[in-house]
Amino acid sequence: MDDLIKLLDQNLKLLENNIEGDPLYLYVESNRTHVKCPFCGTFSTKVHSTYERSFQDLPIQDKKVMVVLNNRKMFCHNQGCPRKTFAERFDFIDYKSKKTKRLEDTIREVSLNCSTISASNTLTRNIVNVSRTTISNLLKKQLQSSKKQD
Repeated sequence: MDDLIKLLDQNLKLLENNIEGDPLYLYVESNRTHVKCPFCGTFSTKVHSTYERSFQDLPIQDKKVMVVLNNRKMFCHNQGCPRKTFAERFDFIDYKSKKTKRLEDTIREVSLNCSTISASNTLTRNIVNVSRTTISNLLKKQLQSSKKQD
């Protein structure tokens, strides 16, 4: 199971897994020794606090997956930085997102060729609990990012 978590990020460590009904819960934490401030780029090793952040990922063995990350909040030591603390960030998930980037990509791929209602039903049965509104928002987000690149 630890190897599966490493596919998301090499710096994650599996603490525990638990199957409660349909979802498989994976409890993880980062093992980075220093974290980069997203606002100024200064590295920090001093932890301010921790909190749990949960998000969905692709299914494993036909089980929906919920990842619970013990996320750290760090102090920024740069006096010129506008922020004194910041939360640890990861490349595989957007800031404040509830789904991994690879899961969002899968949702968009399934929903491109059918209605949002059909896509929602198919995805909820097989991959992830997702509403048609969420699907519409993901498609709009993709359209906006492709316009910015042009």
